Amino acid sequence: MNYCGNTTITDFYILGFSHFKTEQILLSVGIMIMYLMTIVGNLAITVVISLVPKLHTPMYFFLCNLSVIDVIYVSSTLPKLLSITITQDNRISFAGCISQLYFFTFSGVCDIFVLTSMAGDRYVAICRPLQYTLIMNRRVCGTMSAMCWTVSAVNSLLLTLLTSVLDFCNSLEINYILCDLKTMTALSSSNTTSRKIFIFVEDIIIAFVPFSLTIVSYFQIISTILKLHSAESRLKAFSSCTSHLTTVILFYAPALIMYMKPESEHSREQDNLISLLYVAVVPMLNRFVYSLRNKDVLNAVRKLNAK
Repeated sequence: MNYCGNTTITDFYILGFSHFKTEQILLSVGIMIMYLMTIVGNLAITVVISLVPKLHTPMYFFLCNLSVIDVIYVSSTLPKLLSITITQDNRISFAGCISQLYFFTFSGVCDIFVLTSMAGDRYVAICRPLQYTLIMNRRVCGTMSAMCWTVSAVNSLLLTLLTSVLDFCNSLEINYILCDLKTMTALSSSNTTSRKIFIFVEDIIIAFVPFSLTIVSYFQIISTILKLHSAESRLKAFSSCTSHLTTVILFYAPALIMYMKPESEHSREQDNLISLLYVAVVPMLNRFVYSLRNKDVLNAVRKLNAK
């Protein structure tokens, strides 16, 4: 808990969509629908993959990881945002804000690592198919998954602890839809120059490097697919990675827009709408991408329904 002189900080105020006075009911209904659809969709995908032996492959193992992470992701942000839009009480306790910061950062970073692992899986499957079962065995997949979760948890804990000791004396109003690292650092009255440098370096290591590996993997994948002789083989190979590629685009595109867009007070409402797209819409769409566009998952659902 932070102290400014003799004043103890107990609450922050998430302004979020406070300017949208007349649209609060519409926002509440939209957020509730997106939250429920994301939770139900992710749990359904996890159950289907767990019950169908045919889906016990590295790609679907990582998809299960992604589903669990997305449940944590939306659960750390949307319930509080929903409460604010319904009750108009935009207070969030210091402990609640720090907790939200941790889980939001953790799930975001873990998403990046799992998506990168899935890109590696697709690279081996298409570019080195004869060695696929040898390289992507159960032990390797388990180790990759454990590393994703462990590194994300430790990294997020470090960033959260660094943020929790900052002073917040000038303002307690968070002109955003949640407590995230960038917003909290900007809000602080402490000298955050060293932290901003640290966060910039972290962004390169945690976000840019995995993103670059994913891009390189897909360059290799596309190059290999184009070298296949028959159109049927090319179509089959490309269809095996379209769901993942779509998810990567859905994840990174809004993130790049949100975090690389220059700060502007006049466009803050627009920024918050983009953030809602990133926080709520993308996790919801991911499950539709892997269910409606994936024949294996659809066939598995039909078999379960037939039993």
